[in-house]
Amino acid sequence: MARPPGPLLALLLLLLLLLPAAARRPCGPAGLSQDTVLGRPGANVTLTCRDEEPANVTVSWQVEERGAAVAGGRSRRLAEGNALLLRQLRYEDSGRYSCYVGSRPLRSLRLLVEEPPETPRVSCYRRSHDKDVLCEWPLRAKPSPGTRAMLWVKRRFAAENATEQRCRYFSKARKFVCRVKVPPGVDDTKPLVVSTCVNNGAGGSAGEDRIITLSSVLKPDPPLNVTVEALEKAPQRLRVNWSYPSSWDPRFYWLRFQVRYRPEPTQAFTEVDQVTTTWLDIRDAWRGTRHVVQVRAQEEFGHGAWSEWSREAVGTPWTDPRDLTSEMGPFSSQFPMEDGTYGVTLPPELFGEDADDDAGGAIVEASARSVASPYAALVAGGSLLLGIALFVAIVVRYRRTWRTGGQRGAKPEGEGQHVLVPLGPPSPPLSETPLLSPPGPSAPGALHVTNLDYFFSGQ
Repeated sequence: MARPPGPLLALLLLLLLLLPAAARRPCGPAGLSQDTVLGRPGANVTLTCRDEEPANVTVSWQVEERGAAVAGGRSRRLAEGNALLLRQLRYEDSGRYSCYVGSRPLRSLRLLVEEPPETPRVSCYRRSHDKDVLCEWPLRAKPSPGTRAMLWVKRRFAAENATEQRCRYFSKARKFVCRVKVPPGVDDTKPLVVSTCVNNGAGGSAGEDRIITLSSVLKPDPPLNVTVEALEKAPQRLRVNWSYPSSWDPRFYWLRFQVRYRPEPTQAFTEVDQVTTTWLDIRDAWRGTRHVVQVRAQEEFGHGAWSEWSREAVGTPWTDPRDLTSEMGPFSSQFPMEDGTYGVTLPPELFGEDADDDAGGAIVEASARSVASPYAALVAGGSLLLGIALFVAIVVRYRRTWRTGGQRGAKPEGEGQHVLVPLGPPSPPLSETPLLSPPGPSAPGALHVTNLDYFFSGQ
């Protein structure tokens, strides 16, 4: 037969059951006195002087203005009657309301205009290994003036009292922030239990307990001094430089970085991971296009979360000053082709942008001028001249042929004409002059265009 557990074992089990709730504290509404009337913003409330309205008397109401106790008890008169109706309450309507018959006070009530607090959804982070832990939660609306927020921290499964911290509300950020002091030498891997409570006169609300470790809540600040520089004679490269955040000491702990960049016409980022230096060379930048670059950081071994992205930095790759397109304007653009690649850089005249147009988005008709290569123009001109010369030579040759044939077919008009006698020996006719060179090793019938007699022959 099994023996029942001893008293020591039962006590241990009870302690384990109570430890998870040891860090939690009561979270109810703030204590209100019996003469306090609670009202919510935007609602109507009625204040009653007496349960039964006094007969044949006039009841008047007064409210103490803010700072009335310091200013000598000044008050502001309100409506008359046993019941005072206040519509559309505001936080400023909170105060002490008193009713009088003549100069004799009958009753004094404290009106508290407050909204029940929102349930906190806390998140904690630590900016470096040697900083305190910050826990915070956002709010949808501004809390009531009397709202208080508290936070408790204790080690999990440890019989010890929780450390209490008061939280502060930041109106610009609309969130509560609590600072948790971390004693030196604390193990970063030990779990801690974080509990929160927010209360005011209208009620109280407790958030869910969070179990954290100091290493898991590491979240560095974004990197600083992010710059983008062009590299000389490298039209597709950019050099990105940055520095560690001031809250992180690189002498003892390092960070790893992630860089993302995009050309301005697009919205999709290209990301580069596992960067351990404070610089990076981008090797696939778009020619002549401005790029947007951001950097974020994380603990070198991947503990905790990534920081927020740094501020945007911009830069444009180097452009050759001898480039024709770069001489025609201070910027250029690239357009995607049908095969998915990007075409040539176009001059700014094709965009027709108006520098004085501040509307941003006005459509301007583009110019239709094109840029021709000087080498192509030179080749085309030479070909044209050569064709004209050949054409003139052929026309001259055939013109002489036609003229000679006309002279042979002409009849004498009369017998009294004299025949011209040549003074020297007659020269052989041009028709007997060979037009072609003697046949050689080349194929028969080959035409030598260098023989100009062919073009000027009479045949």
